[in-house]
Amino acid sequence: MLPAALLLRSALLLGGGAVAALGAWAQQQPGGSNSGSIFVCVDANGRTVTSDRPIAACVDREQRELSPGGNVRRIIEPTLTAEEQAAREARQREAQQAALRAQEERRRDRALLVRYPNAEAHDRERQDTLAQIDELIKAARSRLVELGAARKLIDGEMEFYVKDPGKAPSSLRRRVDDNDKAVAVQTRFIREQEDEKRRVNLRFDEERARLTRLWKG
Repeated sequence: MLPAALLLRSALLLGGGAVAALGAWAQQQPGGSNSGSIFVCVDANGRTVTSDRPIAACVDREQRELSPGGNVRRIIEPTLTAEEQAAREARQREAQQAALRAQEERRRDRALLVRYPNAEAHDRERQDTLAQIDELIKAARSRLVELGAARKLIDGEMEFYVKDPGKAPSSLRRRVDDNDKAVAVQTRFIREQEDEKRRVNLRFDEERARLTRLWKG
């Protein structure tokens, strides 16, 4: 070991005042401020070890590189096993992903505030969106009424073949089939629009809870 390393080891054992004294001594030595680094660690047995180079016995634990004046130049992280390195990288990836999620949340918050500066704006868009869906449902129900009226006419013609529907003209049977399919399409469309209304209300409810917090600042 270098003399400075020996002195530093003694200073570390004696406490902070001795380290300061060592720093003052080192500055008084010829070329002291340009002398080599001193490496310090606490080994597996709890002993403070110093050296003029990285300490092999402390490869699995943190080491400090000190200047001759006792100032920390850098912290040398322990050498990790493959499993430890993989775990560290996984933690780093998770931290990065969490930071990206937080950034995206802030972006969404800003966009919401621009779009809905107050409760009235949010309520108005909810009402407009639901009104558009209601118009679609109204049109589908009107179409069902038309299909119902058409079915009555078809059923009137089918009365002539009530005993044997198979004798009805193919064109008439096709009209029955087309009417059934059209009714099924409109019924399904209405059901889908009712589901959409529920989704819209849920979205606006979630936005409202978020916006209430944002409006309060």
